[in-house]
Amino acid sequence: MTLEEIRHEIDSLDNQLLTLLNRRMEWVHKVGELKRATKTVIYRPEREKAILDRVKSQNKGPLTADAIEAIYLEIFAAARNIELPERIAYLGPEGSFTHQAAESRFGAMSEYMTLPTIKSVFEAVDTGRAKFGVIPIENNQEGIVYETVDLLNETGVNIAAELKIPVHFALATEAENPSKIKRIYSKDIAFRQCRGFLNKYFEQTQPEEIQVESTSKAAKLAAEDPESAAICSVIAARLFSLPVLFDNIEDNGNNRTRFFILAKDFVNQPSENDKTTLIARLPDTDKPGVLAGFLQDFKRLNINLTKIESRPYKGSEDFNFWFFIELEGYFKDENVQKVFKKHRNYIKWLGSYVKNA
Repeated sequence: MTLEEIRHEIDSLDNQLLTLLNRRMEWVHKVGELKRATKTVIYRPEREKAILDRVKSQNKGPLTADAIEAIYLEIFAAARNIELPERIAYLGPEGSFTHQAAESRFGAMSEYMTLPTIKSVFEAVDTGRAKFGVIPIENNQEGIVYETVDLLNETGVNIAAELKIPVHFALATEAENPSKIKRIYSKDIAFRQCRGFLNKYFEQTQPEEIQVESTSKAAKLAAEDPESAAICSVIAARLFSLPVLFDNIEDNGNNRTRFFILAKDFVNQPSENDKTTLIARLPDTDKPGVLAGFLQDFKRLNINLTKIESRPYKGSEDFNFWFFIELEGYFKDENVQKVFKKHRNYIKWLGSYVKNA
């Protein structure tokens, strides 16, 4: 076949895809009408996960599973905007990894609020100014974000979903050669996580390392300074039209950050692979065996705890603590309910949601 004939076939397939996508959106519109009539929430992570699992299992290639997920997440986002447009708040600035996480789940079409602090994202969701909020909860290299944990304890906001994204840094610059770079802008954590790359590529020239408040700010400054570079995300480099000289420069390729999607009065339907997060405010934590006895209740019922973090009571003179706990299972599962009922005066349920691998 000639190139023109191949392009004609691709155009024909595009037309078929467009027809099928519009037919899908017509059915989505009907779903939206039913949900509005019954006041049901639009975003259903467990339903989206079931669709993704189904289409991935039917895939015979050459599309990869990651490519299918990226395509369908955009379809889901477009569908939600047809059902009911919703505002998403996230921890800024624009071009941050949290921005990348928000777009990976809600797509490029959604309406976004860029907010300066984790607390402001919680407030936007709590007051209804945003339907959902996206904030970091932990990084597998740096540990947990305690501000997020504390605000989950202090507010009435729920966890609707979790997502994990790989953290990849790029060296973005207008310079065509590393030897011409005299300054590198980035956040302190990015410098730490890319130290091996910096030592290897800049051992001779030793450019000045300038710490700024975010990798997005670094990209903005580097775009204005032709003798500089930024260590930033690819999305931040793209935002400021800054060419990427090297990609994936982090020392550890397994660097991942987990995010929570926040919502108000949100309850997921159970899936076959759920996780539950809760706060335990146990009495008399200064006495021997209080925490151990509480944890034994989970063990006896064969409930697997995946995380426990202790946090101090603010304003207390004594050294008393409450606990942030995650476990495998849905909060209405029979065994989980047994623990909840036994300790109902001390447990605050934060959310049950599909586990993100």
